Amino acid sequence: MRRAITLLLIAGIRCCVANPFAPLSAGEIRSAVRLIRASSRLSPGIRFSMLATAEPPKDLVLRGAPVPRKAFAVLYDAPANRTWEAVANLSEYRLESLKEIAGVQPAIGYRDSEEVDRIVRADPRWRQAIRERGITDLTNVEVVSWSAGYFALPNADKGRIVRALTYYTAAGRNIDTHPVEGIVCEVNLTSGKILEFLNVDRNAPVSRDNFELDPSNTRPWRAAPVPLTITQPQRGFEVEDGEVRWQKWRFRYALHPREGLVLYTVGYEDGGRVRSILYRGSLSEMVVPYGDPAGAWFFRNSFDAGELGLGSSASSLRPGVDCPANCFVYDAAIADTTGVARVIPGAVALYERDGGIAWKHGEEARRARELVLSYVATVGNYDYAFDWIFHQDGTLEMQVGLTGIMAVKGMATGQEDVYSHMVAPNIAAPHHQHFFTFRLDMDVDGLPNRVVELNNVAAASGPKNPYGGAFFMRETPLRSEHDAERKLSLASSRRWIVQSASAKNDLGHPVGYALLPGENAEAFAAADSWIRKRAGFLNAHIWVTPYDPAEMYAGGDYPNQSRGGDGLAKWAAANRSIEDRDVVLWYTMGVTHNPRPEDWPVMPVHTARFELIPWGFFSHNPALDLPPEQ
Repeated sequence: MRRAITLLLIAGIRCCVANPFAPLSAGEIRSAVRLIRASSRLSPGIRFSMLATAEPPKDLVLRGAPVPRKAFAVLYDAPANRTWEAVANLSEYRLESLKEIAGVQPAIGYRDSEEVDRIVRADPRWRQAIRERGITDLTNVEVVSWSAGYFALPNADKGRIVRALTYYTAAGRNIDTHPVEGIVCEVNLTSGKILEFLNVDRNAPVSRDNFELDPSNTRPWRAAPVPLTITQPQRGFEVEDGEVRWQKWRFRYALHPREGLVLYTVGYEDGGRVRSILYRGSLSEMVVPYGDPAGAWFFRNSFDAGELGLGSSASSLRPGVDCPANCFVYDAAIADTTGVARVIPGAVALYERDGGIAWKHGEEARRARELVLSYVATVGNYDYAFDWIFHQDGTLEMQVGLTGIMAVKGMATGQEDVYSHMVAPNIAAPHHQHFFTFRLDMDVDGLPNRVVELNNVAAASGPKNPYGGAFFMRETPLRSEHDAERKLSLASSRRWIVQSASAKNDLGHPVGYALLPGENAEAFAAADSWIRKRAGFLNAHIWVTPYDPAEMYAGGDYPNQSRGGDGLAKWAAANRSIEDRDVVLWYTMGVTHNPRPEDWPVMPVHTARFELIPWGFFSHNPALDLPPEQ
């Protein structure tokens, strides 16, 4: 059932006093835009690259002090190629600050795409290249913008640069399955000119096969499964002042235009008090490097959060299809580039689901329930389902589901290369990777915290290990940022615990929460490649930094066209102490995608995950008190 509930994601200023993290309502967006546009320092055509809640200082939130309501904006003056940041104080209705950020490029928006389309279509070389491929009606092609990255190419550091690809549209609406291979335009939007025109792979055919996904094109259907009814007479969670309460969990959340779903002030009720676990958790950055070195592919290394925006790419969720029939869906207001509030219906889902066996021994057993906070970002051809999953045993899980359409290339019959794999006649999909870097501001039982690495070690054979089966766990405190630049180790089942520096459990041990990795990968791009320079956070799976509210994005505040040297790798180079501090744990999860025919024309969901689990945080199994089934 569709629930038109807007309490959490669309709220007025009065409501948001009690919830300092509430995203901007449509009314607040309009107020912030008016304040910003009133500045005489900005041109009338200023674009809003991002507009979001300016989060209040952490110390004020933790003290429960009143905080003013503010909005933070990233602005772009396209004709002058200038980027600005503004803070609008909505409580006092005044523009609090406005400053230019020199030498950076904000995220790409639809206005950029419209301008790219106009520039490319006006170029006679492009029109001729399209006709050479047998396409005579130029209305049957679509020009698609990609971020350009940075590769030290001539004139690539002067102006706003994007790359334009072309797709054939007459074969169906699913245009990602019909690339016009080998035509790439490097476009300078500031000058309005094409810097480089690439026309290769002229013999690669343009597929006209039917790859539509609507019901009329997916027949014949298999026999429908028997009905499975999910009913829930009443909502299983409560919401008060934007705080979700469910099965001893307490948390807040918001849909951020750049990061997508963000968790705030996550805690668990234990012994009559709510114990803090996570102050703020989000996807800080995401990068998708492709492994094809060809001229039409080498630049495809999108930073989907910083260059495009994940929250602003949220899809509407339909109960019974995108989430279970018992889900509650919430609308979200996102400002477009003109500053107009665009409401995304059902952008976020919150629901309970069966969690399997919670625990069992002999005849005694309990059934588990899970609470899922979910949204889906459609970023170009890919769709990413992000689920924060709350378990009754105190585990907090992040699950990413990858689906959508692979980026593919046309390939002549009989032609193959090692950098891609054929998935359909004349269609090949290049090998690529997906990396998700999460920023986890841990507050385990308050502050300060410390981080300990766990490694399992086989004991040496000898008198103390006569049968060779002994092993033990070694705990290593990570005292500095350099100590904490760590990679996974399958050989030692490596994991990390964030511990309280003061709180102890009943056994006299520090209370903590451990990060348990799931599927992961290392980057195949060379260490000195431009993509690795720009995505220095890929150099390790784990980083730990002391809390700094200015250090939010692993790839830097402005990764679009950046040369690297910013973000997480730069901050960690200071080698600050992380012992008994307010610490931030950064975790990068990687998926290596080697395409297969079964991924075509739309991918089955591939799931990757990690968990934060209590490690000495409780005195016993916290799900022991689950009532038996009635």
